[in-house]
Amino acid sequence: MTITHHPDISTLMCCSAGSQPEACAAVIASHLACCPQCRAEVRRMQKIGVALFDMLEPSAMSESAPIIAMRACEQDNPDAAEGARVPCLKACKGDVPAPLAALIGERLDDIPWRWISPGVWTFQVPLSKGCSGDLRLFKIAPGKALPEHEHEGSELTLILRGSYSDALGTYQPGDVADIDEGIAHGPVACPMKGCICLTATEGKIRFKNWLTRLLQPLFSR
Repeated sequence: MTITHHPDISTLMCCSAGSQPEACAAVIASHLACCPQCRAEVRRMQKIGVALFDMLEPSAMSESAPIIAMRACEQDNPDAAEGARVPCLKACKGDVPAPLAALIGERLDDIPWRWISPGVWTFQVPLSKGCSGDLRLFKIAPGKALPEHEHEGSELTLILRGSYSDALGTYQPGDVADIDEGIAHGPVACPMKGCICLTATEGKIRFKNWLTRLLQPLFSR
């Protein structure tokens, strides 16, 4: 697997700090399971974070339970602790990254897809109670496209099978499209293999064409 599109550095920093919303964290965790380059970058960021924390005066703030547990783990087994700080080091199960397999199973072909428009199906991945945002799988038939749209918040998309192309580039398995609020795009699936992707959004989808706005309810349930 050759990965050419990686999450933005700020997205990886949020991952390193553990401050991502659950939906976005699921996409990044699944990407990290397949991308040694980003795993190494997150590990580097976590080392820097720990070093900066160690520079604080003891009276400045009290250590939280996670920090205490992490340091105890380091003392007991430094090598294990090094890997433990980088989430989702497990390999893919079936054709689904291990972090995602815990939520949807190990095979994309077993997903109970729901039709939303010609050549497009979706499956909403459940989030923990009270979590904001949306996490869902899209299955796009060969040569078909999602209507051009933009978002009220950011969007993270991980390609799981096939590929898609839009004005921003071509994305293949393992690639992540890290799209800021307000950027419009209309992904077109590979004409041979189609596309299956995992998408996390922070805000609502806004379709550009008035006709496709009729699909709005189907993309939000």
